[in-house]
Amino acid sequence: MEVEGIADLPLHTGHVPAWLIPIMRRLSKAIIEVMLIEWGPQKVVERFSNPLWFQAFNNVIGMDWDSSGSTTVTLGILKDVIDPKNHGFAVLGGKGKNALKVPEEIDRLPFDIDKNKIKRISKIVAKVDTTLVQDGHQLYHHSLLLTEDGKWSIVQQGMNVETKFARRYHWKETDNFVVEPHSAIAGVKSNTVVNVIEKDRDKTRKLLLDLLRENPSKIISLYNKAKALLNGQATLDMWIKGGSIAFVSKEARLVYMKPVDVNRIQQVLNEIYETKPLTFEEALINGLGPSTARALYLIADLIYNEPPSYNDPVNYPYDPFKYALAIGGKDGIPYPVNRRVAWEVIYTLEDFITKAKMEEKDKEFALRKLKELAKNRE
Repeated sequence: MEVEGIADLPLHTGHVPAWLIPIMRRLSKAIIEVMLIEWGPQKVVERFSNPLWFQAFNNVIGMDWDSSGSTTVTLGILKDVIDPKNHGFAVLGGKGKNALKVPEEIDRLPFDIDKNKIKRISKIVAKVDTTLVQDGHQLYHHSLLLTEDGKWSIVQQGMNVETKFARRYHWKETDNFVVEPHSAIAGVKSNTVVNVIEKDRDKTRKLLLDLLRENPSKIISLYNKAKALLNGQATLDMWIKGGSIAFVSKEARLVYMKPVDVNRIQQVLNEIYETKPLTFEEALINGLGPSTARALYLIADLIYNEPPSYNDPVNYPYDPFKYALAIGGKDGIPYPVNRRVAWEVIYTLEDFITKAKMEEKDKEFALRKLKELAKNRE
């Protein structure tokens, strides 16, 4: 079964040793080129939307099986070795400031695709994992894998500064960005989460969009009332109208009690109000961010009794340790990288690739000769 989703990884300090980088580059390129021969670019890009497959890939090239750096290092190396013209797909973005360069990198691609559409998708996906899902992880990595015919997958990573765990978000090409867009999830559950992507939150999502189309001054007034409820300063009128304050968990309260700049929220609401968004995608593109969304979630919960979900959208943890047995790991787990084995694997794969390409050239040559013969007989 193929899955896309989320994976939690602990923060590891240190760097990949210089001698290991060439091995990882050669091995990554060799594996990808074998995959391209077998499957083609679309299937290769799709594979990276699977967190289990992704983990296996970075283990096989010598990265630690449980390191947060497995994401940034693996995708950084792939970006170095993949040539869009020759391989039929590109790896864009990356860690920190590189994540912000995706739009300009898309513009430079030699692909005949709707580039504005891809830019929009990249932005929406980043916003979903910071705004519609708020799980305490600050996004710091965004990589877009894109084929020459516009097929895509996205890998993002966020860090929880308190627990020192990184969380990886995988996206497979889809038209659905709001309702459970992660079809399967692997990770460590957290209790301090609020989200509106669960399937059974249709009423909450509809209410939130209605609120975004209301006069911003009214929304601010409702937020102040909801905040008063949260702080135990409820009025009789508020209690009569209902609300779920009795059911708001301690952890959810911690989410809602995060500092909020009300003036900034009103400014954002004004900007979104002018656009009259019909979908969450439009709202996200036009400025809906974590703080504003959190204010709306509180209103939906305590004023209208249509709460968001407090469930962390993860299912079962996954232990990919066995894949680290291929050539070892950089931190010596389960054993130090065996350079001899690593280079043997590289040479074997490169030899296979060379032969496969030669066979393809032989086929092309034979077909060309057959066509010439057929033409001469006419």
